[in-house]
Amino acid sequence: MKIFPALDIKDKKCVRLVKGDFNNKTEYKISPIEQVEKYKNHGFKNLHIVDLDGALHGEIVNLDIIQDIVVKFDLKIEIGGGIRNLDSIQKYNEVGVEKIILGSAAIKDKSFLKEACKKFPNKIALGLDAKDGYLSVSGWTENSNQLTLDYLKEVNDYGVSRLIYTDINRDGMKQSPNFDETLKVAELSNCPVIISGGVSSIDDVRNAKNLKNVEGIIVGKAIYDGDIKLEELVKEDA
Repeated sequence: MKIFPALDIKDKKCVRLVKGDFNNKTEYKISPIEQVEKYKNHGFKNLHIVDLDGALHGEIVNLDIIQDIVVKFDLKIEIGGGIRNLDSIQKYNEVGVEKIILGSAAIKDKSFLKEACKKFPNKIALGLDAKDGYLSVSGWTENSNQLTLDYLKEVNDYGVSRLIYTDINRDGMKQSPNFDETLKVAELSNCPVIISGGVSSIDDVRNAKNLKNVEGIIVGKAIYDGDIKLEELVKEDA
């Protein structure tokens, strides 16, 4: 299973949110570059980055930091947050990230997702952020009124190369991921799924390995708070 340590960037700092609430955030003293260096030195191969400023403003904000990370560290990076047009995708593609995550823009406009998959084959990941079965958009501040599984059925053949499923109610809560809902998504999805939100222990990571069509898991707050040691976590990385 691929382990994706998480890096959420806001105001040039590493932060973690609770349930995606920008008013309920924890700032960490370590810089984004220092945090990624720590991941790299422990032997991780993948990295999940969210540009939270981008998610709020609907445009790329921290491209300079992302570029710095790509240049300094040989990691397979997936990036999301505020990617709302083909120009933004192109910028990240040129920087050299492995996957570009589309969320709000893809949910609001399916034709944009379809076009992006066509123009950037094998580069587009789809971020499905759900709360009580419904997809949320705009930095998780709005309910899209679309049921997660219904939306997935509509876009399943567009050519998305990876799907990241986050249960917002679990995110930052360290109460274990929503394995039941993730399994429903994974069974339906035509592409591999990454599970996200709520990882609290190494057991959560091991349990995720048993889910069919789930290729990886994102771990964030549990790392920052010291609940999961990087030395232990990297042993589960494959």
